[in-house]
Amino acid sequence: MKIAVIGSGYVGLVAGACFAESGNHVCCIDINKIKVERLSSGDPVIYEPGLETLLKKNLKAKRIFFSTTPADFIPEADVVFTAVGTPTGDDGSAELEQLFSAVKSIAPLLSEYTLVVNKCTAPVGTVEKIKELLLKGVSKGVEFDVASNPEFLKEGVALQDFMYPDRVVVGVESKKAEAILKKLYEPFLRNGNPIHVMDIRSAELTKYACNSFLATKISFMNDIAELCERVGADVSAVRAGMSTDQRIGKAFLYPGVGYGGSCFPKDVKALINTANKFDVELDIVKAAEHVNKLQRERFIKKILDHFKGNVKDVTFAVWGLSFKPQTDDMREAPSITIIQELCEYGAKVRASDPVALSNARSAIKAEVEYFEDHFEALKGATALLILTEWNEYRTCEMEQLKGSFKGNVIFDGRNIWSGADIRKAGFEYYGIGRN
Repeated sequence: MKIAVIGSGYVGLVAGACFAESGNHVCCIDINKIKVERLSSGDPVIYEPGLETLLKKNLKAKRIFFSTTPADFIPEADVVFTAVGTPTGDDGSAELEQLFSAVKSIAPLLSEYTLVVNKCTAPVGTVEKIKELLLKGVSKGVEFDVASNPEFLKEGVALQDFMYPDRVVVGVESKKAEAILKKLYEPFLRNGNPIHVMDIRSAELTKYACNSFLATKISFMNDIAELCERVGADVSAVRAGMSTDQRIGKAFLYPGVGYGGSCFPKDVKALINTANKFDVELDIVKAAEHVNKLQRERFIKKILDHFKGNVKDVTFAVWGLSFKPQTDDMREAPSITIIQELCEYGAKVRASDPVALSNARSAIKAEVEYFEDHFEALKGATALLILTEWNEYRTCEMEQLKGSFKGNVIFDGRNIWSGADIRKAGFEYYGIGRN
């Protein structure tokens, strides 16, 4: 098929590259000329394992290309995906100006039957508004369908998620649209995983329900971790006892300094905003959001309590800045809140991250020294904070740690180390939910 993707950010680029890999001809359209030039040269702009290789492969095969001009490809496209940003507004709602602007720009370019598919995370009723805008802008007699196809990509394993999805969710109004989407996704569902076809509003809500439920699991475990510390239990043992219950499962039961990223914080806020418009309280989801904010404050309090409330001129080494490993994404990263607040108390910070340093410099509004080598960041530090569970941090020689680190206290915000081993080596150790 001939596919146009409006927006070449995280979702649009991954979708475009994967659709090209399955034999389609794809044009990713973006208004940012510099980004388009970089993408056209094989530079994916964002960090995602395997994406650069896939992009260069399909550029060479001439199955994917990039443009700033919708007219270059929209008129002959069979399917047009919208994948632009829907950032959070001041009231928690999803801002849809970019999406609606993109729809208005493509409407007069449709020349024959086209399936327009919204892949943006957007509130219930958005596809209906897209349909209204298209009806106003298309030429007389041009037919189209509009569908919803929410994405469920996890940063760091996005290609795996797209190529081998647990399921595909589509919301459609016609059998023709259903048939096109089934054909498009058939190469990715050969392992027997389902494509769920449903009404559009249900598809739109499914994405928010999934992300809010996962965010709730994380916040629940962070609350349990706090209780473990108070009663003298070990959250790792509690988690192990919970996770083997098939009704609960193992995923998203790891306590830490809270969730971040481009999806969970934004989607939780947007779902609460939608519920408020319909006079639904969503108390559990609101509690999940509250606990997530509280968890960062709990971590900061743990640090302040150790230093008896005074961290002025204390130097902290920070390992890990991105909101999760295998990505350079700093959006809503817990490290931002923790570092900025410590700096406000007068602390000094020496930070390191394998791939997120460039984005961190823009995201963190405090004076921070940055280091590519995480052991270099330790030099002169009094305390070490681990805020992202990168694999290269998990195995650490104690002698190397002692040789690089003048301090003796470690705050492990992701429980990547054994507290017993760290204490045996002569360090003071604080984990999450560990006595």
